[in-house]
Amino acid sequence: MKALRRILAAITVAILAFRAVGTFLSWIEKQDDTATDAWIDEDEFEDA
Repeated sequence: MKALRRILAAITVAILAFRAVGTFLSWIEKQDDTATDAWIDEDEFEDA
């Protein structure tokens, strides 16, 4: 019975890990799609 519980726990952890990695990768993909105008170039303001 203990072995069955450990196997189920390992499968659950593996599934959660894959979901977490997938969520992280989709978040990175969304970050790449956003405009990069939010970054401020400090040298641009120093020249003005």
